[in-house]
Amino acid sequence: MRVVVIGASGHIGTYLVPRLVDAGHDVVAVSRGKREPYSPHGAWQRVSMVSADRDAEDADGTFGRRIADLEADVVIDLICFQESSARHLAEALTGRVRQFLHCGTIWTHGPSARVPTTEDRPKRPLGEYGRQKAAIEAYLLERAHRDGFPVTIIHPGHITGPGWVPVNPAGNVNPAVFQALADGAEVALPNFGMETVQHVHADDVARLFMDAMATPSVAVGESFHSVATSALTLRGYAEAVAGWFGQEARLAYLPWEQWRTTVSEEDAKITYDHIMYSPHCSMEKAERLLGHRPRYTPLEAIAEAVDWLVGAGTIARHA
Repeated sequence: MRVVVIGASGHIGTYLVPRLVDAGHDVVAVSRGKREPYSPHGAWQRVSMVSADRDAEDADGTFGRRIADLEADVVIDLICFQESSARHLAEALTGRVRQFLHCGTIWTHGPSARVPTTEDRPKRPLGEYGRQKAAIEAYLLERAHRDGFPVTIIHPGHITGPGWVPVNPAGNVNPAVFQALADGAEVALPNFGMETVQHVHADDVARLFMDAMATPSVAVGESFHSVATSALTLRGYAEAVAGWFGQEARLAYLPWEQWRTTVSEEDAKITYDHIMYSPHCSMEKAERLLGHRPRYTPLEAIAEAVDWLVGAGTIARHA
């Protein structure tokens, strides 16, 4: 099949595009052309590259038509963040694709209430990012159920892999937290460190997109989580990371208002976004309908990313 991947050189596309090529698909990779994939792979030599500025082309209404004119059987959209953009693309692709796959986020759920959270739980997103993603999901699924638009939505958790800093045990992306744990230094966590994060390896997300493509008869009109099968408390996560470096975690716990003064404003904002959601989502639906089960536990996925950071010199491993 001819498959167009929008946002092809990002976290998910780094793994998804080679999987598509190796499966025999004719792949068109659409991106701004400003970033190389995180991991090299020979499959990229067999991909048609298209450079596009989505924001500018959405503004003048040409992006959707441009994607439709690529005449794909399947379109995978990894970088849609506004409901208006999703509407333009879906309208342009109506009647022209076998399947349209959209990358959502578990942030559409809002704070965890009943865990593990299933895909059918009420949506209560808190921030603009989550609200826009929830609106996109509602629109696309309504189109699927009303008009037969062949959409499938994949909702990743904290995407992790070699090449970038994963969400750390303090709930932000400052690599200094990993370094402090590697050094055996004290690390302060907000509250009692019992809030949760739920990582997923980028390749497991790519595999779920592949599994949804392979079974459109059950995937179309549905949304699926893409996370590791368990979540981590900040405390347990910190203890595991320290152990990787032969250290015993030295942890302190501070009330939120006090803890936030110990870090930068940006780190505090990112941490707050993570701990107010404290996700723990279920993977039962993907396994039941698509036969999909993540290969990585959360700590396995994070360990691969941390090993890359050590190799890159971002984290120093002491003898």
